[in-house]
Amino acid sequence: MPDSIDVLLRRIHSEFVEMPGLSLTSTQAARLWQLPTGDAETLLRRLVDDHVLGVSDTGRYCRPSGA
Repeated sequence: MPDSIDVLLRRIHSEFVEMPGLSLTSTQAARLWQLPTGDAETLLRRLVDDHVLGVSDTGRYCRPSGA
C-alpha cells in the first residue's frame, strides 16, 4: 500500500463522513482511492470490523444507519 494503513483508514473514513450517502463496492473504492482491489477490500473490511462501516448483502460499503 502506498501510504501507511492508518493514514488510508482515516482518509477512507473521512470520505464516508463527508458524504453520508456514499455507497461503494470494493472495486469502486479501489478506483476512487487508486488502490489495488485487494488492498481496498482489506481496508474496508477493517472499517467494518471496527463498526465504522457496514456492508450490504450485495457487497456495498456504507455508513451504518444512525452513524
